[in-house]
Amino acid sequence: MKEGKFIVVSAPSGSGKTTLVKALLSENLDLSFSISATSRKPRIDEVDNVDYHFLSTIEFKKHIEKGAFIEYEEVYPNKFYGTLKTEVERKWRSGKHIIFDIDVIGALNIKKKYPNQTLSIFINTPSIDVLEERLRSRGNDSESGIQERIQKANEEIKFSEKFDKSIINDDLEKSKKQIIKVVKEFIDS
Repeated sequence: MKEGKFIVVSAPSGSGKTTLVKALLSENLDLSFSISATSRKPRIDEVDNVDYHFLSTIEFKKHIEKGAFIEYEEVYPNKFYGTLKTEVERKWRSGKHIIFDIDVIGALNIKKKYPNQTLSIFINTPSIDVLEERLRSRGNDSESGIQERIQKANEEIKFSEKFDKSIINDDLEKSKKQIIKVVKEFIDS
């Protein structure tokens, strides 16, 4: 099986990471999105096996015991996220490069396991205040949820220097052009 390249995109919640990943997927770059598994409940607009592979906490832990993940992380208490080996193998069989929209630790774990075939990109906001404003405008989280995400963001930002590239998403169109350029150069190298 021919192994493609990995593009791992990570960022604090509310940074615009998913929007930038969608911009990459709209380009003609032979990219395929890796659907992560999670033990959290789906949001209203999310579809199982499209947005995430939704598993119960018990199911997720059974997959961990079986060694079914190339990486996983308990991002919040009892909220696991991970990348299933079967997902990666299926994408490689289709001859695609794989793009990941995952948490910081997961991204760094993939980079560590596959250092030569992985490009790691960290997306940041101009400030924590901007991040908080974006989280509030989404209307997805309670006040305690927003505070939990901000606290997590402060921790995640500390890891940004470990990534190959860092993009400050202060202008969405500019950020889209930056990430597309960086990924095209990596795929072509």
